[in-house]
Amino acid sequence: MPPAAKPSAKYSAACRACPRLAALLDTVRREHPDYHARPVAAFGARAARLMIVGLAPGMHGANRSGRPFTGDHAGILLYRTLHRFGFASRPESISRADGLELIDCSITNAVKCLPPENKPAPDEIRRCNRFLAAELVDLRDGAVVLALGGVAHRAVLLALGVPPRGYAFAHGAVHELPRGIALFDSYHCSRYNTQTRRLTPAMFEAVFERIAARLDPPRVR
Repeated sequence: MPPAAKPSAKYSAACRACPRLAALLDTVRREHPDYHARPVAAFGARAARLMIVGLAPGMHGANRSGRPFTGDHAGILLYRTLHRFGFASRPESISRADGLELIDCSITNAVKCLPPENKPAPDEIRRCNRFLAAELVDLRDGAVVLALGGVAHRAVLLALGVPPRGYAFAHGAVHELPRGIALFDSYHCSRYNTQTRRLTPAMFEAVFERIAARLDPPRVR
């Protein structure tokens, strides 16, 4: 019998459950008073048919702007691809005030706070998992979850109470999960992965082709 799903909790901008991350954000707010420098909420529709799960906010991206994948290199390929496949109203995400809207899609992270060197500790991933669990509860049955990287992949399984055995992360893999949810895997669209061509635009778009075929999503007109 699979383990029970992770107990869920709604997002809180005041969360300080991880001392190391809370201390880092305190320091960032002092050094960059114009930065968001707090837990970053999910962006998009709560009951979407597509949820994208990344790793954690980047220092000068979501941690600055307060919106996932906004203001750093990783968001360039992501939002351009979302727009091409009809999940975003425009191809660039600049700030929370730019008028960008997601269409039947949400974007979140496995860890809501900026981690040192972009590397959350295992206990921080587990502690934050209750927020991801709450976001997954809101998804429609039959939705698609796209995990960007192995940490996000494992966090989704943990949040749904699915044992990881038999669900290994691999770029392009698709895993059938409870409630009819399909977990798609992709390498993260980070600067390192795109510049080294571990992940190319064609590879990323191929994943979205399969997602679009499964969901038959609306297109921006």
